[in-house]
Amino acid sequence: MRLWRLAVPLVGLALSVLAADNTVKMKNGIVDVPSNHSVAETVDTLKNILQSKGVTLFAAVDHSGEAEKVGLKMPPTKLLIFGSPKAGTPLMLAALSIAIDLPLKILVWHDGQGKVWLSYNSPEYLKERHGVPADLLPNIAVVETLAAKAAK
Repeated sequence: MRLWRLAVPLVGLALSVLAADNTVKMKNGIVDVPSNHSVAETVDTLKNILQSKGVTLFAAVDHSGEAEKVGLKMPPTKLLIFGSPKAGTPLMLAALSIAIDLPLKILVWHDGQGKVWLSYNSPEYLKERHGVPADLLPNIAVVETLAAKAAK
């Protein structure tokens, strides 16, 4: 457990160093990955990846679209909520509180300065927050690969 407490700050430090060249940022357990595409293209790519992997897309929330319906404006912002009971159930059986953070989510958003980002909860943060056993970490770490592929 003592090594884990050292690893979390080191991961944060590594991601902060990467952020210097505008690659990846991490703050308060949230990882931001820059996308090379528009919000719509990034969301479509992510949906296609999820479908090809057999991962259930539970919801796609169009925050900016809903804001517009009530006369408010915000940059394009969409949240995809997805997962697999086969991966999520063992996590919840081991650490029930993780159910508040499942299914997994990726937020795709435009920062208003011309950049599109994918944001998600760091698997390491979720592991620490809920006491997820190390052998189950891959069940949530898949979010990193999904975000990276959708951002390319």
